[in-house]
Amino acid sequence: MTLVPTVPRSAVRTAHRADREDELTAYYYFELRPRVLTVEAVHPLSATLVRVRFSADDGFSGFPSIGAEDHLKLFFDHDPSGEPVLPVMRDGRWSPRGLTYRDYTVRWFDPEAAAVDIDFVLHDHGVAGRWASTAAVGQKIGALGPRGAFEIKDVFPWYVFAADETALPALARWVEVLRPEVPVTAYIEVAGPDSRIDLPTSATLETYWLYRDPSPAGTTQILDAAVRHHDFSDREGFVWVAGEAMSIKPLRRYISQELGFDRNHWDVDGYWRRGEINHDHHADD
Repeated sequence: MTLVPTVPRSAVRTAHRADREDELTAYYYFELRPRVLTVEAVHPLSATLVRVRFSADDGFSGFPSIGAEDHLKLFFDHDPSGEPVLPVMRDGRWSPRGLTYRDYTVRWFDPEAAAVDIDFVLHDHGVAGRWASTAAVGQKIGALGPRGAFEIKDVFPWYVFAADETALPALARWVEVLRPEVPVTAYIEVAGPDSRIDLPTSATLETYWLYRDPSPAGTTQILDAAVRHHDFSDREGFVWVAGEAMSIKPLRRYISQELGFDRNHWDVDGYWRRGEINHDHHADD
């Protein structure tokens, strides 16, 4: 299993059945299962992004792999002996009380190697970013999930993606598995040129890197402006926007009401919110 592939890989789909499905989308719900993950490899992707490969104490038994936005919770607390503190499950539920955790996209899952890759944004103002900046082989961390998956089927005639670096792992996974030659436009907000990464794909990908420095993350409207300047005269494709919740919020109205896209043809997802810890990006922003 290549840690940083230079060519696109085939999509990894596990044998889970959808709970709800139509011709364009599918929804999946899974039993939550706590795991202890162990760092197997660490590789910097850019000045602001690092990839960590994990094994699991259960070999990722039953682990689902469905869509680009699959994510799990990582837990950063350890007991006095240095072992990760996992959430206690009761009747399929868990309590966040007393636990330090963050949501992270599953960049790739390899069932044969029993390994998961997760890309971390490096920053010094959060527990996860600080952990990732010093991650080393053999370190352990707790994990829970995924609890569900939302699949956008690869049946649309074109795709437009707009994301900041928190959603870049999902965008990268998505474009990697799209069918050959389907037209894709990606608008990606990052700090600067040294935050760019390679995006292996068989799709016909046109990428626009948007640099925000010296502005802090989540304070600019460059993603908003890029999406609004795109030619959406054709409404048959799919538009996905993900990043800081409040900065991208106006695009929900723009896409759904001003442009009039059908609900199954767009998704605007707040991956994080400035000043808020553990933002739930399933919440209605």
